[in-house]
Amino acid sequence: MGKDAGTLWLDVVEDVRWYPSPHNSQPIKLRPISETAARVYYDLDLGLPAESFGIPFGHVCAGVFLESLSVVAAARGYRTIESLDHSEMNFAAADRLHLIGTVRLEPTTTDNEIQAAAQRRLASFRSRQTSRRPYDSRIVGNKILTAVSSIAITQGYEFRSTADPRVVSSLVRINQKTLFSDLRNDAVYAEIMHWLRFSKNEAAAQADGLSAETMIMPGSVLRFAMRHRSLWSFPVIGGFIRALYLRTMRGVRQLGWLEGPFAEPAHFLEAGRTFMRVWLRFAEEGVYLHPFGTVITNQASHAEFVREAGIHESGNRMAWMLFRFGYSPTPPAAHRRSATATLLSPLSEDTFLKEPRLE
Repeated sequence: MGKDAGTLWLDVVEDVRWYPSPHNSQPIKLRPISETAARVYYDLDLGLPAESFGIPFGHVCAGVFLESLSVVAAARGYRTIESLDHSEMNFAAADRLHLIGTVRLEPTTTDNEIQAAAQRRLASFRSRQTSRRPYDSRIVGNKILTAVSSIAITQGYEFRSTADPRVVSSLVRINQKTLFSDLRNDAVYAEIMHWLRFSKNEAAAQADGLSAETMIMPGSVLRFAMRHRSLWSFPVIGGFIRALYLRTMRGVRQLGWLEGPFAEPAHFLEAGRTFMRVWLRFAEEGVYLHPFGTVITNQASHAEFVREAGIHESGNRMAWMLFRFGYSPTPPAAHRRSATATLLSPLSEDTFLKEPRLE
C-alpha cells in the first residue's frame, strides 16, 4: 500500500469514475492532499440547476459517489473516513468547485471473508448499468425486495414498490408526460440539449451525457424530435414520439421508490448513499434499474406520483426517488471520462503539512 499520492488515487478513480450521475454529467472531482487523503468537490459547471430539485440532487449525486468510493476502496483493502461539509450549493458562486468534504483511506485488516464480500460488491458496482431497454416481464421476487428494504431501513429510509398493473401503467405515463412538459421549459430544454449525444461517435468523443444508443432511440430521430420540440404538440408527430418512448417501457412490471428525510444537504447526501446501496443490491441479483428523475423534480408530476402511489409526505419526509426495475438484455454501456479528468492536481507538499488531520 505504499503508493504515492497520485498513483493510489489514480488507481481508485479508474474504478470509481463509473458511478452513476444525472445526465451522466460526472460532476464530482477529487483533489489529493496526501498519499491517502483527498478533497471531494462538486463541479457546479457540470450541475443541473434548471429543475426545482436540481440543486438538492447535486448532493444526492455526491452521496452516490461517496458510497461508490467506499465500495472501490474496500476492495483494495481500505475503508473511507469522511469529514463532510454540509453547506448549501450556490450555482451562482464565483468558485465553481463546491466542497463536499475530505476523505481519507485507512488500511483495514485482510480478513478473507470480509475481502470476499468487498470483491463481490465491487463486481456488482462494475456490472451496474441503467437499462432503458424493454424489460422481460419477470417479477423480481420478495426475497430480493426484502433485502433491499432492509438496506433502506438501516439508512433511515423506506423502500416501497408496486406491481399493480394499473399503478405501474399510470406512473409510466406520468413519466412520459413529464418529459413533454419539461421540454416546454426553456431552461430545462437547454440543459437537456447540452447533454444529449446523438451519435455513437459523439458519445465516445465527449465520454459523457445521454447517448441516443443508451436511450434506445435512433440518433437521427432523437435529433429531429429534440430540435423541433414545437411539433410534439401535433397529434401525428407527438403521438409517434410518445409511442416510441413507451415502446422502451414494454415489460415493465414493477416500480420502486424511496421515502425519507429530504430537506437539507446532510439528508441529500445520505439519500444518495442509500440509493447506491439499494442499486448495488439489485445489481448483485442481476436486476436493472432506470430512475424516473423528472417525475421527482417536476413539482406537478411529483404531486401526481404521490397521489397515485398513495404516499403520505409530511415534515421533512418525501418520496425522493422513483425507478423502474426488472430484468432486461444487457444495455449499451455509457461512456465515462478518463480518470485524469476526475482528478484535480494534487496540492503541494507544503500544503499537505498544513492540512488538519482527519480523526
